[in-house]
Amino acid sequence: MTLSEPQQMDMFWYMLLARRLDERAWVLHRQGKIAFHISGIGQEAAQIGAAFALRKGEDWVVPYYRDLALMLYLGYTPREFMLSLMGKREEPSSGGRQMPSHWSLRRANVVSHSAPVATQTPHAVGIALAIKMRREDKVVLTTIGEGATSQGEWYEAVNWAAIHRLPVIFMVENNRYAISEPVEKQMAVEGAAAKACGLGLEGIAVDGTDALAVYDAVARAVEKARRGEGPTLIEARMYRLTPHSSDDDDRSYRSREEVEAHKRRDPLLRMRQHLEAQGWLSAERLQAMEAEIKALVDTAVNEATQAPYPAPEEAAGPVFCTEVSHA
Repeated sequence: MTLSEPQQMDMFWYMLLARRLDERAWVLHRQGKIAFHISGIGQEAAQIGAAFALRKGEDWVVPYYRDLALMLYLGYTPREFMLSLMGKREEPSSGGRQMPSHWSLRRANVVSHSAPVATQTPHAVGIALAIKMRREDKVVLTTIGEGATSQGEWYEAVNWAAIHRLPVIFMVENNRYAISEPVEKQMAVEGAAAKACGLGLEGIAVDGTDALAVYDAVARAVEKARRGEGPTLIEARMYRLTPHSSDDDDRSYRSREEVEAHKRRDPLLRMRQHLEAQGWLSAERLQAMEAEIKALVDTAVNEATQAPYPAPEEAAGPVFCTEVSHA
């Protein structure tokens, strides 16, 4: 499944935008301007590869907290990201009451997850069941870290989807560490894709630093789901280049030499080199993209800084629905 030059350039643009926003978030945290940040640096290629395989605005997405690049492609704006980091009232996920990077975007069919890991997978499966019952031509993508595949909710969700052949794609973003725990302490198999055989669905491992390889794998899984042939588990293998979060000191569990070695396989660098080799990305074009993105990031920070915080009484609601219609 081949993507055109403009599509591949768009892939790189969204990856670059996500990286520069992510880097600015770290700066804001160190300046004391935000309280918390959880990063997706090193995982942009897998997220964008998966995103391009979807019908934006039609298919459903139930993401996890590192999915900034995925969210940007789906229509989440830099301003909305900064509003979330700063806990401002206009932030679309929760009106400034949820932790940052707990994404929700009604206009893009993105459903929020909660802080306990793996809880979003049963939600995704429930949406997929509804799609099947309504005979809709839609699929669900849900993402998760490899550490969360140790949770019972994940097994229950994947098992249910496999039994009922639901149109859902489970993408595991295996960044090698569940906070401080390496993969070998999380599972007794080589990777999450190997868990699929015991649950009755196809499991595929793919290089998560290669956006085009991830796109190909997810696109095939999406078409399979649309044909009514059931779910797929895709494990995208990459490396988390930053600490787990702004509260983490990763020097306590991995060496600087290890991190530096993986920086040489940075997915952003890999995509840039691919586009340069194709003759599509010149130094001048890259410089123009960087300038455009810097302006977007600067504007987002300035506007979010000036935006109002929620009023204290807004914390009490709306937190539940009093009227439910099953019509």
